[in-house]
Amino acid sequence: MASRQQSIASRALPLACLALAIFSRVAFDAPEHFPPAARAIFSLCAIALIFTTVFVVLHHAETIAHRIGEPYGTLVLTLAVTAIEVSIIMSMMVHDGNNPTLARESVFSTVMIVCTGVVGVCLTLGGLRHRQQDLKRQGTSAFLAVLIALSVLSLILPDYTLTDTPGSFSMPQLAFVSLLSMLLYGAFLFMQMARHRDDFVEPPALEESDPAAGHHRSSVLPNAALLLIGLLGIVLMTEHVAGTIEDGLVALQVRQADAIVGAFIATLVLLPEAASAVRAALRNELQRSLNIALGSACATIGLTIPAVAVASMLTGRELTLGLQPGDTVLLLLALTLSIISFGTGRTNMLTGLVHLVVFVAYLFLIVFP
Repeated sequence: MASRQQSIASRALPLACLALAIFSRVAFDAPEHFPPAARAIFSLCAIALIFTTVFVVLHHAETIAHRIGEPYGTLVLTLAVTAIEVSIIMSMMVHDGNNPTLARESVFSTVMIVCTGVVGVCLTLGGLRHRQQDLKRQGTSAFLAVLIALSVLSLILPDYTLTDTPGSFSMPQLAFVSLLSMLLYGAFLFMQMARHRDDFVEPPALEESDPAAGHHRSSVLPNAALLLIGLLGIVLMTEHVAGTIEDGLVALQVRQADAIVGAFIATLVLLPEAASAVRAALRNELQRSLNIALGSACATIGLTIPAVAVASMLTGRELTLGLQPGDTVLLLLALTLSIISFGTGRTNMLTGLVHLVVFVAYLFLIVFP
């Protein structure tokens, strides 16, 4: 009975999330008909439904991942979640006027949440359960090399160019960096899936020990359909909730409204991948955990920056990518810490705690800049 109810919920929740998201877009087209209290209550209910649907989406994504194998399985969730973030950022960029820094804040928040928060939780819980965990240095080093190059080119270099205002690229520079990002990420995917696939997969014994591996092998197409429906519902719902939060923060004259909204978007979007990464770490599959976590950060920069750049060039809206000095320090600290943490090929609970300390500092500085 319990498994049947769970099966019904896994099918009903993505459909319910999409239906409520469509209703919200139609009903709130005339916001003057709804008092602020009604919008706030609806937003709270929407957030609860989003959180629930995220874990249902994770179930469908993991079923597909086990069916098609690694590293292709992790790419399903990574690319789907990145598509969510791109859609939300592009819609929020034109929400009630131009938001030139929202893309920067969302991408920066994604990198910080992944490299300090998600990685910190995975290493801490994995170390707590298994004392020490091993990883493949070749694959993890490849992730970090791509992540460092994309982060510096996209988020730090704009502060030091001369042909435009500080923090912004000129049109030729923006097109050039976007093209480089796409080519580099595409080359990385080729290496991960083909030429150097063995550098990114767990040893066979660990993969075969997963009890879920082979489960629901005949239900990939229904899972894929429900995954897409759930992701679409999360996209539309998060867009509405984020817009409401942004309007409220602006009304309250909060200094870093875009930073808070960017962190909110990144948190909701990353929930499926974060949960999947933590589960893998608890199963002592640290490499798969890092594939999911670091892969999401690489995909966010490699795909989001070109997408918002194209939107900026087509619409003529301003796009500010360069970080503030304090955020630059935090980003470099997170990347340097990741290099040190994964350099030995073995991690423990202390390694994770150091990442979590930086994550807490990041959260504190959002609220008290």
